[in-house]
Amino acid sequence: MSEAVVADTGPLIALARIGRLDLLRRLYERVTVPPAVEFELAIGSDRPGARVLEGALEAGWIRVDVIPDGAGVQDLFMLLGQGEAEAIALAEQRQAPLLLIDDARGRRIARSRGIPVAGVAGVLLAAKGRQEVEAVAPILRLLSDAGYRLAPRLMEKVLAAAGEE
Repeated sequence: MSEAVVADTGPLIALARIGRLDLLRRLYERVTVPPAVEFELAIGSDRPGARVLEGALEAGWIRVDVIPDGAGVQDLFMLLGQGEAEAIALAEQRQAPLLLIDDARGRRIARSRGIPVAGVAGVLLAAKGRQEVEAVAPILRLLSDAGYRLAPRLMEKVLAAAGEE
């Protein structure tokens, strides 16, 4: 199990909706989110995955962490949504070993700031690499069926990297 990571909303909701949020718990010591991401998770609503996410927050393996003095967020608000901006700023402030984020612009900005990033596809590949899942293809299908959009080229790349061409 590796250290704590910071997460944006997208990967958390995607995995919770298909009942695979457990992969994050198996792969990472803890998942930290900023307040804006906690708000976007719609805890207490009837949205798919909200109850699972609420349970993870109550169990303490997903934690909310405030960005010190809002440092580094204001310039990001002009380019990104609040959740992405706060997640990037928190990862930067906490020197997180990884930021879980799927938004393409957010990923580019995080990388330009020296923050390592991975999305849901990266989580699935890490899970397969650590033998937490037998195959990624069925999980990709579940994500697709749940409305999670993955470009066909990205799916091909992920399946190739997983040895499931």
